[in-house]
Amino acid sequence: MGNLDWVILGGTLLFIVVYGVWKTKENKNVTDYVLGGNKAKWWTIGLSVMATQASAITFLSTPGQAFHDGMGFVQFYFGLPLAMIIICIVFIPLYHKLKVYTAYEFLERRFDLKTRTLAAILFLIQRGLAAGITIFAPSIILSAVLGWDLKTLNIIIGSLVIIYTVSGGTNAVSVTQKQQMFVIMTGMFIAFFFILGFLPADITFTKALKIAGASDKLNILDFSIDPRSRYTFWSGITGGMFLALAYFGTDQSQVQRYLSGKSIRESQLGLIFNGIFKVPMQFFILLVGVMVFVFYQYNPSPLNFNPAATNAIMQTSYADDYKALEESHKNLEIEKKIAQEQFSVALDSNDPVATDEAKKEMRLIIDMEKNNREAAKAMIQKADDVVETNDKDYVFIHFILNYLPKGLVGLLLAVILSAAMSSTASELNALGTITALDLYKRNKKEEFAPEHYVKVSKFFTLVWGIIAIVIACVANLFDNLIQLVNIIGSIFYGNILGMFLLAFFLRFVKGNAVFIAAIITQVVVILVWYLDWMGYLWLNAFGCLFVIVLAVLFESFDRLHKNPPIKT
Repeated sequence: MGNLDWVILGGTLLFIVVYGVWKTKENKNVTDYVLGGNKAKWWTIGLSVMATQASAITFLSTPGQAFHDGMGFVQFYFGLPLAMIIICIVFIPLYHKLKVYTAYEFLERRFDLKTRTLAAILFLIQRGLAAGITIFAPSIILSAVLGWDLKTLNIIIGSLVIIYTVSGGTNAVSVTQKQQMFVIMTGMFIAFFFILGFLPADITFTKALKIAGASDKLNILDFSIDPRSRYTFWSGITGGMFLALAYFGTDQSQVQRYLSGKSIRESQLGLIFNGIFKVPMQFFILLVGVMVFVFYQYNPSPLNFNPAATNAIMQTSYADDYKALEESHKNLEIEKKIAQEQFSVALDSNDPVATDEAKKEMRLIIDMEKNNREAAKAMIQKADDVVETNDKDYVFIHFILNYLPKGLVGLLLAVILSAAMSSTASELNALGTITALDLYKRNKKEEFAPEHYVKVSKFFTLVWGIIAIVIACVANLFDNLIQLVNIIGSIFYGNILGMFLLAFFLRFVKGNAVFIAAIITQVVVILVWYLDWMGYLWLNAFGCLFVIVLAVLFESFDRLHKNPPIKT
């Protein structure tokens, strides 16, 4: 990194923090601090909702996901627009009508205090873990590729977020997320056009897509009905919809974004904005990853993109074997480039037979390269079972650091850190709010002045910020980071969503039945996930339906017990 990169990176982050504190320095009561004084316009809500979901993991992991597995991950988001419509029709009007500060306040009004408390605790567990991961994700990758100290990075990112989130609450989160989304999308578009510019002169965007398609990177739709398949059209439209319903409809980090709306209409327009633009945004980020894949068909790439993994194996007795794999990888890269050029020539000649032959040769070499990479991962695992062998999260950052010009490296690093800050700020804001209002305030017998609860909310936001930093410092990388966050959400979200759907639509079910059903469901879902009985996306639908069925059965048995049939 050059001096210009440091100036752009430091200046961007400093501006966001100072701007957030300056714009929101006065919060007189809980409404101002938690709901931003109900002043947010629809575009602020829409951008804030998108920024909350689009963490650094999105911009680090998603391109790497596309590089290795193609565009199929976009199916994960297919259920999101449907969820937005349902939330706009059902959730938002009810939340605004009841004038709630948190989503779980509604559960007490419908059921009882213990159900509200249980839902709040489930949220705090899963969102607390997620907050740590959203800090940890960029830290571990930047640490590996830049050589920065991991714990220091965790503390820096966490502390920057804590400063303006504690100071300004929901309003600070919303106003800074507009700036962060601008930085994020500007950086991604610039990176995309630079990738295209770095391709050989005869490789147009259309031809690049054909190369990606020939390598099975553009297989967007998978209609398989196998529940173990992670990303299919059906899992996206069902499991993805349930996950989006739970996340946007019951997760306080998102609910707090649109509860701050000036009116019901502003909140609804904000979510519709998200529903319209979220899938194209994810599609574009995946497309960036696919173009990185095409770029590396013509340019050298490491055998494993995680430099820490390569450094680790080079210190062991496997070093010579690994060097042999690297030499094989270099030879395959030469053959691959020749095969790509032959495929390009065949495309230009419009010869279907030559195109098909070139495509077969190209795919054969790509498969050999893939087997080489897998052999490298297995060797690294044998040499050091602690270091992370999965390098999906390192692909995009490798391209940024090795191929982008000075200045743009700083901008793209600012993109990653801005995304981490925006998502973490929403999470800390929600965690502090839930702890202060759903647990502290609700279980306190005496009443205090409004200023007291603002101070308490700030205190708990600070506490959760410290907890998130601690979690980040002790976390371990798990498969692909974007999957890890979604797995954690899927374990808890279905159950919570089922509780809300019971509250909305099944008026005869009471609090005791829901409370017991929710505890049993959570245990069962964790067990199903642990035993790997189904893909994690399906856990959302399973948990939701399971808690509904159990609660209805418990309520029916309870009524039957209290009012047994009269014998004649």
